[in-house]
Amino acid sequence: MDKAKEKVQRFRAREQRILDAALELLLEHGEEKVTVEQIAERVDIGKGTIYKHFISKTEIYMRLLMDYEKSLAERLKTAVALAEQGDITAPARAYFESRMADPGKDRLFQRLEEKIIALNLAPEMIAELHNIRNSIVSSLNRVFERRMEQGMLKNVPAYFYYSTYWALVQGAVELYHSKSFSNVIEDREKLMEFIMDVGVHIGDMSSRKVHEGGASSHQSGSAGPTLG
Repeated sequence: MDKAKEKVQRFRAREQRILDAALELLLEHGEEKVTVEQIAERVDIGKGTIYKHFISKTEIYMRLLMDYEKSLAERLKTAVALAEQGDITAPARAYFESRMADPGKDRLFQRLEEKIIALNLAPEMIAELHNIRNSIVSSLNRVFERRMEQGMLKNVPAYFYYSTYWALVQGAVELYHSKSFSNVIEDREKLMEFIMDVGVHIGDMSSRKVHEGGASSHQSGSAGPTLG
């Protein structure tokens, strides 16, 4: 490997260490208390080196947000391909598993995004983030529309499903951290799995059709002897 490529690899590896350290500190202390000095100390580099990679702490946070959203987009791309091959719940599972795998991180990122938007700190990066998210929404909406055309999902506007997915995750993440419910919830991990399973099967018409079909058969069978 030539020296130029080696230098680029070292630069990228250090950049990833900065991002990893920032995320660790954010989860440990919250966004209000994390400083560039703390991030530099965690990575064991000088503060000035941070600015060779990022112009500000906000840019570090935005990179974390975009990497998170890109990871979900990539996972959904694979899941949509699986759905086309017959695994129809793959996109829903990918969405819920990606966002609910680490409730602390998801909650942190929701908070960071809201604050950055409220303070208008990085409008261009926020627009880029929303473009990534819009691609996720479009991808899921196409899946919803196909399943509705096939009669597998209740026929409603496609955005109803994505909005419900988002609301379920949002509520689940808050519930996971809620002190008010701490004495009620005995197994948070199992509860998250249950909520995820509910989300994956929202609007599913197949069980209803099986039930209705069974009811019709039962009614026909019971009517036969009477008519006879």
